[in-house]
Amino acid sequence: MQPIKDIAPKALMPGITGYYAHGENMTFGFVELKAGSSVPMHNHIHEQTTYIIEGQLDMVIGGERFSLTPGTYHVIPSNTPHSAIAKTDCKLIDVFSPVREDYKTSDSVNWQKVAETK
Repeated sequence: MQPIKDIAPKALMPGITGYYAHGENMTFGFVELKAGSSVPMHNHIHEQTTYIIEGQLDMVIGGERFSLTPGTYHVIPSNTPHSAIAKTDCKLIDVFSPVREDYKTSDSVNWQKVAETK
């Protein structure tokens, strides 16, 4: 057991930092977003559940708009296009299955490669 922020941080995009723990079949992440930061439209093979701890995160998931606020979550099916913008500073939990192998290093995410994943 260790505090999540003891894990090496991963810069996802400008203003977005994640801390990721990996099991055999899933990845658990604590993510902090600065107001105005965004994740471009992309998709991946991983099923993703996003749970908002603090702030407001507006998302487009499979062509539908959602505003996630504290205590709310959304399950994003595998290969579903989605994007996000932090309307305020946010803290959230992201869970992925299967494991996000690309999140196992502290390198930045190659969003062009992620967007091309089918």
